[in-house]
Amino acid sequence: MYAIIATGGKQYKVAEGDVIKVEKLGAAEGETVSFDQVLAVNNGSLVLGNPTVKGAAVKATVVEEGKSSKVIVYKYKRKSGYHKKNGHRQLYTKVKIDSIKA
Repeated sequence: MYAIIATGGKQYKVAEGDVIKVEKLGAAEGETVSFDQVLAVNNGSLVLGNPTVKGAAVKATVVEEGKSSKVIVYKYKRKSGYHKKNGHRQLYTKVKIDSIKA
């Protein structure tokens, strides 16, 4: 059984027991979160939502919060002496999928 959920502007295919990184949720470690935007559920037959599946939810437990590795952003224009170096570390929340209710 798997489900496709939407959170943080992205879509994730999840099954029970999966550990995924999503955009920062602001929940503490050990807290339980629920994803209500379930776009599709497959438990033998595929059920598509329009836009979401009615009554479906995915429960997950927060494992940790952290920052991803650094991405370097370098801007450069030739012949003008312009160059700018910047770094970015995206915040994430790692969650473990506990149950899928369809």
